[in-house]
Amino acid sequence: MTINKVEMTEKGRGRIEGKVAIVTGTTSGIGEAIALRFAEERAKVIMTGIEPEIGEASAKAINDAGGEATYMNVDSLDQGQVKQMVKTVMDKYDRIDILVNNAGAAGGGSLEASDEDEWDQVLALNLKGAFLACKAAVPHMKKQGYGKIINVSSMGAVRPSVSVLAYHSAKAGILGLTLNLAFELAPFNIYANCIVPGPIETPFWDPLSKGMSAEQKRAFFAALAKKEVPLGRMGTPEDIAGPALFFASDLSSYVTGQILCVAGGQPGLTSESTFISSEESRRYR
Repeated sequence: MTINKVEMTEKGRGRIEGKVAIVTGTTSGIGEAIALRFAEERAKVIMTGIEPEIGEASAKAINDAGGEATYMNVDSLDQGQVKQMVKTVMDKYDRIDILVNNAGAAGGGSLEASDEDEWDQVLALNLKGAFLACKAAVPHMKKQGYGKIINVSSMGAVRPSVSVLAYHSAKAGILGLTLNLAFELAPFNIYANCIVPGPIETPFWDPLSKGMSAEQKRAFFAALAKKEVPLGRMGTPEDIAGPALFFASDLSSYVTGQILCVAGGQPGLTSESTFISSEESRRYR
């Protein structure tokens, strides 16, 4: 990651200045890009992951560039670690404004190729972790009367192009989690929205491009984009960071329970359902 003072002071407009943002899974790819974009917009960013050397270097780069970031090594499946992370944030800042549930990992194959242990592990990595983070952070958001939750899913949840059953099922679960959180938490002025990325050039693809030269990788991604993406190119982590900023900021002050496909024109979800009503949501107050 390359960050400099000019980017930190001039690119950002302070759309979330002073907000305290937790971003999970920040040691590469989408999570790292979201953390950087939030820092550029002058948020106080807490970056979590399980690769301390990389995470601490990324946080240091942000701080050296004039931003404010803290890296915390957190296993998103360990409820005790997640609770302690939230406690540490509250002790330092006394509030949590934004939670981005990005941590996860690919895994699994077809139905017949998958086993129970693999299924359990992949669902935990991609769904349980988001649940635990929300469980720990939401009570504090309720007390302060404000919060923004941004979940990261995958186009494979709604438009699978390969059979990765457990991963796609878990990411479909993220959609359901988002919609239910939006319904339940709206009376407390807590927003929940979901980003559904299409093909994004990140380490996610490393198992498929293992052993390829740089030129072969470029050809691989070009062929994939030509086949799958109307815009004709792979997305970048920064392409996801922009929509995340929209959901995190007051630009989306009348937006909750939405699923936004960021996929270069790939068809995603359409919904005519209305799931939040004042009458129904009152029971959560």
